[in-house]
Amino acid sequence: MSLLSRLLGKRIDDRTAVRPLWHRVVEIAREPQWYAECGLADTVPGRFDAITLVLALVLRRMEQDEALTQASVRLNELFVEDMEGQLRQSGVGDLVVGKHIGKLMGALGGRLGAIREALPLGEAALAKVVSRNATMVEGGGNPAKAAARLLALADGLHAVPAAGLLAGAIPR
Repeated sequence: MSLLSRLLGKRIDDRTAVRPLWHRVVEIAREPQWYAECGLADTVPGRFDAITLVLALVLRRMEQDEALTQASVRLNELFVEDMEGQLRQSGVGDLVVGKHIGKLMGALGGRLGAIREALPLGEAALAKVVSRNATMVEGGGNPAKAAARLLALADGLHAVPAAGLLAGAIPR
């Protein structure tokens, strides 16, 4: 950043390059099939679960490409920014926002770890991850169907080159 930029208070947003990817993650997580067919609860917790499951797959894909390391950090920052805004909008005060963000990041990290372990084992293992980590509709929903969608998404992510991924070019 130049001296003039620092003096004028203008900062270049280093997250600009990953914004299309973040928007695509949210777009995928909001697809009606997650709720209507897979049985994720169409509630605030259910939508959060959908976002973190999709984001965990994207982050796992980014881990596989060293060139995407910094971009994955920026993507996490966008997640935090968005979640902080959602918390504040729902009335969570300044004093406890950080604590809530810590819990949300813990949930994301736990899902990422579970997905890392389950993906190589296939759909049944991934269905267990979904049933443990997603708010389902009353009656249990369909974790196997959600797992199949996640596997298809993981396959699609694997085929996307780094530049396409950053541009949000995730096939569905």
